[in-house]
Order: sequence, then structure tokens, then C-alpha cells
Amino acid sequence: MVKSTVKPSEVTSETTNLKPNKTQHHQIVIVGGGAAGITTASLLFNHNRSFDIAIIEPSDKHYYQSGWTLTGGGVFDMQDTIRNQRDVIPKEATWIQDKVIQFDPDQNRVVTRTGIEVVYEYLIVCPGIQIDWDKIKGLKESLGKDGVTTNYSPRYASYTWELIRNFKGGNALFTFPNTPIKCGGAPQKIMYMADDTFREKVGVRERTNVMFLTPGNKMFAVPEYANLLENVIQKRNIKVEFRHNLSEIQSATKTAIFDLLDDNCNVIDQVSYPYDMIHVGPPQSAPDFIKNSPLAMQNNPYGWVDVDAYTLQHRRYPNVFGLGDASSAPTSKTAAAVRRQAPVVVKNLLSLMELKPLLSQYDGYTCCPLITGYNRVIMAEFDGYHGTPLSSFPLNPIKERAIMWAMEVTGFPWIYWNRMLKGKKFEGEYIKFMKWKP
Repeated sequence: MVKSTVKPSEVTSETTNLKPNKTQHHQIVIVGGGAAGITTASLLFNHNRSFDIAIIEPSDKHYYQSGWTLTGGGVFDMQDTIRNQRDVIPKEATWIQDKVIQFDPDQNRVVTRTGIEVVYEYLIVCPGIQIDWDKIKGLKESLGKDGVTTNYSPRYASYTWELIRNFKGGNALFTFPNTPIKCGGAPQKIMYMADDTFREKVGVRERTNVMFLTPGNKMFAVPEYANLLENVIQKRNIKVEFRHNLSEIQSATKTAIFDLLDDNCNVIDQVSYPYDMIHVGPPQSAPDFIKNSPLAMQNNPYGWVDVDAYTLQHRRYPNVFGLGDASSAPTSKTAAAVRRQAPVVVKNLLSLMELKPLLSQYDGYTCCPLITGYNRVIMAEFDGYHGTPLSSFPLNPIKERAIMWAMEVTGFPWIYWNRMLKGKKFEGEYIKFMKWKP
């Protein structure tokens, strides 16, 4: 059984001046029980089952977030992406089901919302990313009704599929925000799946204007994949508007307001588009409790955990490491990046414990399986630090492939639940785990 503290009662406010009412001491404290936290804990326990590791995570559910796009596209049910947190946390860990509100790295402690002071020898920070709904005026009030949706929340992904399958024609808008985001391909992926669905119904695609609106100036950060995606959108007759950043939803008139940006991302004008449905890629940043802490990057609006890009050790506090979506590692924020980061954190933490040099390095690897339609995926693997295409498969990655659709729908979810979260290796076994049907 997972060791657990008492579930926190409802708290209506948070304060960094909270006086602790209880103290716990642990050798290693992991803040965050998502993909990064659970994978890192499992790898550590696989090395030494006697480690004293506490995981601070408030949610009693664990999500396979990569599956939310497939939920929005009608392939998965939302329940397919959810497990009980207790079932994925390593049984040797102490689960503190609470939320961190204060970091005090000078005293090697964190404080939780319910007033627990957790003292550590080593700290691993990986709480995931924060969705800044309020950065788009009217978005929070509009979501989940009258054609406004997003796959960046488990509350609304099923509504995305409801909109797509019932769409009769009109303006279908898909947006990307002017911030870094997790799974940067997701706003495009659902658009291509929607386009496929519209084409299946007689006359719907002919009555539909599919638009992708982004503050960027290209479809993807890596030129080789960007060129391939540009061919996809031209073939599909999808209209793309670059240098457009969604700033407001006016639900009463079903109008989306966009800031027009210059090459330096300064707002130079505004433009509006009516919508019949709009899928929003919302602005994102590090959680506020990171952003307002000593661990955050200085003079950075997103508040990422300030780590060395290669060792993932904190730049100012050597007994602190960070990984995952909230870290400052300058690469795409994906589960695939976590898969490569977690072993680096573990190896370097073990070296630190033994007073040895930190020799393991994260190379910026990440992967974004770009769904370009049902039964078609571009497996966009790349070195995020240099923008170089890579491939874990004996195939040219710069191509749409049906076999990669099978990997996305069947292989990766199986690997996530049965290998990655358990800290088990699986490189070279991809085909074995695919239930491929030609």
C-alpha cells in the first residue's frame, strides 16, 4: 500500500505566511505526481527500494494527457486517460495528498496548503504547467458551451468531439497562444481530425472555413516538419493566419478577437473573426507557487524552475532538480521529453549523494506525434536544443505514416502506463507493443 497522509480538508485561501502545524522529514521530496514525478520516483526506487521518498500531489487522479486530443477526436473516452493516483504512485513512496504553497530552499523545506512543513535533503520539482485561462478575456466564462472548447482540460475534451461530430458548417477556428505550451502540436492535431470528420459528411466541408491562427510565423519549430505541415494544410485547403494571438472571446456574438503582432511580438492592431466553433490553445506558464518562489528564473514572465539545461540541477540550489513542463529546459514540453529527462535527474542526484561530478546530460530530445488525420501521424522527433530531426524508428521521420497512428493510439498509451511510469526501459520494443492492423 502507498503510505499516505490524511487528505486535506477544503481550504478557501492560501498564504505564504502560513504557520506549519505539522512537520515531516524525508530524504527526497518530489513536488508533482504527474508523468515526471512518478517516473522519477519509480527510477529511484528501482535503484534503491530503501530510499525515503515523499511525493506531494493534491489530485487523486492521474491523467494520460496525451490522450486528451484523441478524446477530442472521438477515438478515446475520457475515462481511457484516467487512473487512480494511488495505483500509479510507487508503493514504497509516502504520498502527501496536498498542494505546495511555499518553497524555502535556504532551509530545505516546503510548506503545504494545510500547513504541513516538509523538510528534505533533496528536492525534485516537477508540478507540471499552469493553464492561464484569465489571459484571454471571456474564455473561462465561454468554455464548454456555444461552440467554445479546448482539449487542454479533461472537462472539455469530450465537448470538442461533440462539436466536431455535430458540426454543420461555418467558421471552425483553431488557435495557438503566444506562450510556451505543453504538447505544442495539440492545437493542430485536433484541427486535422476535425477536417477529416467534416469531409466524411456530405457537403459539410464545402460549407466550412477551417482556420489555424497562431502568433508564430511558421507551422512548427523544426523546418523539416514545418515544410511537411505546410504541404498538409495546402492540400487540405486550410487557411493559416500567422502573427495572430487570441485576446478575447465575445460569446454573445460568437466573435473571437485577435491581436496582430509584428516580428517582435508587439501588438500593432486587432482583428475579429466570427466562429461557429473554436478550439482554443490557452496561454500557459509555471504554476504560481513556482513563479513566486526563489526557485523561479529571475526576470522571466513564465516563472520556470531555473535549472541547468543539461544536468537539470537548479542553478542556485544544488540539492534541487527540476524537470518536466515547469522546468526552464529550452525544449518542447512533452511526455517524451520527460522520458529522457527523468533518467538524467536520477543519475545526477545519485552522483550528488555520493559527492561525485554530475556527468549525465539531457540532450534536448523531445517528440511530438503530429496527427494529420485519422490513420496518419508524423512522428516528429527532434533535438529541441538544435532543431535537428531524429528518429527512434528505422524510418524516415519526415513523412506521414499509418503505422505511427497505431503507435499513437495503441503503443504509446500502453508504454506510458506499463513501462514509463514504472521506470522500466522500452527502447527498441515499440513494434512489440503495437497491435498493428494493416
